[in-house]
Amino acid sequence: MFKHSTPILASLDETKTIAFYTEKLGFTFCANNNGYLIFVRDGINVHLFPCPDPEQGRNMGCYIYVTNIEQLYEEYRQLGLIHPNGGLRMMPWGLRQFAVVDNNGNIFYFADYHDTGITAPLAKGDQ
Repeated sequence: MFKHSTPILASLDETKTIAFYTEKLGFTFCANNNGYLIFVRDGINVHLFPCPDPEQGRNMGCYIYVTNIEQLYEEYRQLGLIHPNGGLRMMPWGLRQFAVVDNNGNIFYFADYHDTGITAPLAKGDQ
């Protein structure tokens, strides 16, 4: 039944967020509706709502499942985006992942089931 999901995360500063997502994360900027920002990369959408209070937006994040995780990891590593405790590694729950924190404090876990032989439960019908 479920096919896609779109994270909606906090944006503390729309100008800095647009620059970070386009220049660092490689997303394409799609729209700004009164500070509500929409980005896309490889069919994955990320939305950010205006949030002037950093405390309101704390502890937000999402998983994005990818292919070619080593290539993406290297791209973000060269830009210095990898979280200090978020290097690429195999997790006990059967996926490889790494973490990036955006300019607003939102954490992204990029993960890959492909090389583990495990199928992501929500992505099974999409393969």
